[in-house]
Amino acid sequence: MISPFTGGQCTLRHEVREVTYRKEKYGYVAQFWVCNDTGEEFTTSEQDGASIAQVYNRYREKYGIPYADEIVGLRRRYGLSCAAISAILGFGPNQWRLYEQGEVPCVSNGRMIRSAMNPEVMLDLIENAGSCISESEKKNIRKKVEDAAKAEDSTIIRKYEESRIFIHKRGSVNGYAPESLERLKNILLYVLDRCGDVWCTKMNKILFYIDFLSYRERGTAMTGLAYRAIGFGPVPEKWDRVFSEFDAVQQVPKAAGEYEGCVLTGMEKPDLDAFSAEDRIILDKVCDKFKDTSARDISAISHKEDAWKDCQASHAIIPYSKAFYLKAF
Repeated sequence: MISPFTGGQCTLRHEVREVTYRKEKYGYVAQFWVCNDTGEEFTTSEQDGASIAQVYNRYREKYGIPYADEIVGLRRRYGLSCAAISAILGFGPNQWRLYEQGEVPCVSNGRMIRSAMNPEVMLDLIENAGSCISESEKKNIRKKVEDAAKAEDSTIIRKYEESRIFIHKRGSVNGYAPESLERLKNILLYVLDRCGDVWCTKMNKILFYIDFLSYRERGTAMTGLAYRAIGFGPVPEKWDRVFSEFDAVQQVPKAAGEYEGCVLTGMEKPDLDAFSAEDRIILDKVCDKFKDTSARDISAISHKEDAWKDCQASHAIIPYSKAFYLKAF
């Protein structure tokens, strides 16, 4: 980074800070640059965004408020416009759109949204929407919600399947990332598409760096996985289930000299629509760095991280706060 004050070099630093949000104090890790010539501090818009995201996510976790992607998913599940669902729930005309864009609902609105995820509750809300919605509109909306309710069995199956992989409730332990098998599958396929066949050991480390770099840069991880520090470095919890979950990702036994294990190979291309532009920046940065790195070498690199060193003795879950101490990036 070039200093905006002198044009000289800068040093990246971080420190734990505290901010008052909605009359409560929340801690977060602030990242900032320091001009080597003047000692002045400054931040980028990305760093500011990552700091804000940490605070917002802690508030959502504390009060059970849905995340922006869940709010978008709810509306799409019922096939409603932002205006229609705002009217049903009694929000202002533009409020739902703001929530989808990342504004944090107040506790009462957040819990109302959470309750509306139940189709029976949503049907009751429609009936009690008064004259804000015409009777013909209510009929059409009721049909969409009833159709969503009929699909509930597949939703239950999907949630059961997700629980085998994502064993922790969405929150600080998994970097506040969406818990989606489809998204996780496409992350694996993206890595395999960019890096070729990958040893399981190497994939464990690549996923760790994807998630922890994403958390450092944006305040939110990507895969929805939590990580433990074991003898061979950081690995996702239930990593063996992760790699055997998808038909599109095959494990092939392989031996290379004294090293024996399984290599992962992708059977299809990733769906690039599953990722935002910011997602792909993180994915590309990690893949480009480790594409030609051996499983042995990436394990050695991960052993230098505080995230592993501070947790490996007890094989503890690695807190995402360790993302700010990454040495590889």
